[in-house]
Amino acid sequence: MTSQAADGPETVIASSRSKITPEREQEFYDAVLDQIRDSGYEALSMEGVATSTRCSKSTLYRQWKTKPQFVAAALRANRCPRFAGIDTGSLAGDLREAARAAGDWSGPDTQLLQALGHAVMQDSELQEALRDALVEPEIAAVGEMIARAVDRGEIAADHPALEFIPAQLFGVVRVRPVLEGKYADSDYLSQFVEAVVLPALGLT
Repeated sequence: MTSQAADGPETVIASSRSKITPEREQEFYDAVLDQIRDSGYEALSMEGVATSTRCSKSTLYRQWKTKPQFVAAALRANRCPRFAGIDTGSLAGDLREAARAAGDWSGPDTQLLQALGHAVMQDSELQEALRDALVEPEIAAVGEMIARAVDRGEIAADHPALEFIPAQLFGVVRVRPVLEGKYADSDYLSQFVEAVVLPALGLT
């Protein structure tokens, strides 16, 4: 038996076991985020993900060395800017559309943010991944809306309320569950934009 013949089958098996298809990888990521939403970050374990996805723990540990790394990867893999592409031709229209879009995903995302709350403050990698996945893309999109409005002459670039728009939108999404025990759905956020955000900007 040649060296190639002796090593071939084992090498092929080892290689195939170490490879994860994009579809399988996404299945792992979905399982991670679902378990965090359902049970919280502290209850999440490699063993639990392995069981729910019918794989071995060693497969997960080979790919992601620690739980924080695994969660950070899952967050980044599920990065999906919700405000991207919104361009109605006016800042008021853009903000109304952003409110509706934010309401569509406020439940799952707020649930995830709440479940990750303490862990994010303790782990810089998780904090960075969370900002990359759920915060920075939306802030960038709002910034583009504002820039277009300034270019159109709708609003002055130095309007004092402009810098607070992201804080207003994200803040009400986070705080309504605490104050009222309800997620900030599309109707609520639309009313908030009409009653608070647009008047602060002098828009209707």
